[in-house]
This record gives sequence, C-alpha cells and structure tokens, in this order.
Amino acid sequence: MALRSAQGDGPTSSRWDGGSEKADFNTKKKKKVAEIYQALNSEPTDVAALRRMAISEGGLLNDDIRRKVWPKLLNINTNDPPPISGKNLRQLSKDYQQVLLDVRRSLRRFPPGMPDEQREGLQEELIDIILLILERNPQLHYYQGYHDIVVTFLLVVGERLATSLVEKLSTHHLRDFMDPTMDNTKHILNYLMPIIDQVNPELHDFMQSAEVGTIFALSWLITWFGHVLSDFRHVVRLYDFFLACHPLMPIYFAAVIVLYREQEVLECDCDMASVHHLLSQIPQDLPYETLISRAGDLFVQFPPSELAREAAAQQQAERTAASTFKDFELASAQQRPDMVLRQRFQGLLRSEDRTKDVLTKPRTNRFVKLAVMGLTVALGAAALAVVKSALEWAPKFQLQLFP
Repeated sequence: MALRSAQGDGPTSSRWDGGSEKADFNTKKKKKVAEIYQALNSEPTDVAALRRMAISEGGLLNDDIRRKVWPKLLNINTNDPPPISGKNLRQLSKDYQQVLLDVRRSLRRFPPGMPDEQREGLQEELIDIILLILERNPQLHYYQGYHDIVVTFLLVVGERLATSLVEKLSTHHLRDFMDPTMDNTKHILNYLMPIIDQVNPELHDFMQSAEVGTIFALSWLITWFGHVLSDFRHVVRLYDFFLACHPLMPIYFAAVIVLYREQEVLECDCDMASVHHLLSQIPQDLPYETLISRAGDLFVQFPPSELAREAAAQQQAERTAASTFKDFELASAQQRPDMVLRQRFQGLLRSEDRTKDVLTKPRTNRFVKLAVMGLTVALGAAALAVVKSALEWAPKFQLQLFP
C-alpha cells in the first residue's frame, strides 16, 4: 500500500487553493478528474490526454490518480511485477555502502511526524529497490541523488510499483546520469546557457562574465528537484510534468528558474562565488504553475534540436584545457547529491580560459521574453507540441545525446 504524500489528496499548487475561488476550484477539479478517468478508461488508454492532464494546471491532483496515471505515462504493465532477486544484494552489491549512507541521510524526504518505525521500514524498502534495479541493469551506475528520485516514487506508489517505474525511468529519462562518466550529464547541463541566451542575452552574458558555469543546477537536474525542494507537493507536481514530457524538460525548467531570478542575479557581484551561492539556494516559494507553463513554451520555441549545436560547442570549448578545482570546492560545500558525479567528472577537461563568444550569435530579435507566445501549457498549442514530442520520444528506446 503506498503511503500518501504529505499533501494527502489535496491540490499540489497554490493556484488550486480555495478561498474566494473555492467554488471555481471545485468545478475545475471535478472536471479535470472526470477527464483523467475518461482517458484512463478509454480503449486503448488515451495516453496523449493523460500527458496533457499531467502538464496542465494542478497536474494530476492527488496520489490516488498518480498511482493510476504514472504507470501509463511510462508504459508500465501494473499486472507484471518485477521479479525478486534471490541473491543477497546487500552483501554482493558494490554500491550497498554508498546507498546505505545516502538513505540514512534522507530523513527530510519523509513526511514530518512520521513514526520512526514506519520511516525506517520505508528506508529499508528504498535500499532494496535501488539495489534490485542496479542488479537487474548492470549497465547502470549509481549516483548520489538517485535515491531522492526513488524515494518520491516509493512514497507515492509503494515498493512494488516504484520498482517497476524507477527501473523504466532509469533506462530512459535518467539513463544519461547513470553512465560511468559524467559526459552525457554535462552535455545536458550545457543546454542551460543556450536557453537563457535565447531569452535574455543580458543575463546570459552576465553569468558568462561571472564564470559561474552550470554546476549550481546539477543537483536540480539529477534529482528532478527532489533534493532541493522541501515541500513534497511541489516535488510530485514537477514529477507529473517531467514524466509527461521529453526527458530534457528538467533543463528547461532549470532555465526558467534562473530567468525568473534575473533581477537577483544581475544585482549580484559579478564573480563566480557570489552568483553560484545565490543560484544554488533555490527559493521555496516559486510560482510553480507559471514556471511549468513557461518551460513548456520555451521547449516549443527553442526545441533541443535547435540548441544542440550550441550545447556541443560549449562542451568542446570546455575540453580545451585542464580543469581548475574552484567550481568543485563551491559545489562540495553547497550541494551534496553531486559528490559521486563530481568525482567522476574531475578527470574531464574543461576550459580555464572560458571563451566568452563560443555561443555568441547576432542579437537581432533576441529579447524573447518568457510570455512572448501568450500561451499556457494548460490549454494552448504549446501543450500539444510538448505532448507530441513526448509521445514521439516515449519510453521505447533510450535517449541518445551523442551520435
């Protein structure tokens, strides 16, 4: 039986709160619930409609619905449970000690007030899920922060279904994070600055001048923001969104967070330490529904295929000289879940003398403000395009970022 998340069956966004709009909220919620169940009961299941519901305002609303919809979004047969390993994985797994340490540190990821005995039981289940997935998929490499994703699924859908969902996720959306090196993870991070540059060249150039890089967003990306957001309602709302979209959507969401904080960043001292410190402290009161809508709009305006050349150019520029260690010292002090990834990454080459114009393009018609499309992902063409890209990608094969 899955543990209900801290929000119970209530809405996951402040825009769905009651107050003076309680009647309107109840009407919208009932209508959306009816549409979700209509899509679930269609023959075959209307996965495109479920994706639209997961993306649109309020997401999937509650955990009862998530338990039904999340498997459909990942094409999981809930009647076919994963096999149980007959091996003693805690003795045989090379990752057991690291997994154990990470799980022991995961206390804040459980609902406040949960009895110790119940939490400890869930932590044991969390260890078992991770070790079983790694044992069944030897091509996958554990990273710190992976447990933050697994625990979200455990709390929402329970151990059995979480194992199936996370295994599919690990071989698709998360696959690039689970390589033996950080090459593909860094390639994904390299999409961040081109997105920012398309929308706000001034902010992009300031961050380039500060030489802040993208490591501040590493823990956001590899945990789907689960490690850095304290309110579980916001975490599962983002998971609704990411599960329904192309696997690169989390980097677009990271970009809209930075763009949303434009004024704070530009008022910062233009040096790496100051900007990194500011950006790595993610606000907890973000306007999540607005940012989700804007991330979807940006994905449509600037799809990954259009940004790939710039991301590759950034990657190449950062392989031209030996790495300094200052980025990693900062990250070590402020972000925990990227430790193993950082250790893998220390051997990679990156630029000491950053090439400021590696991504420079003509500035004509460049100030594309976030609301330029006038669309919300809830209703407009952006939602259809985002859903279409997700369905075309869909968990049938692995995302390949390199030819």
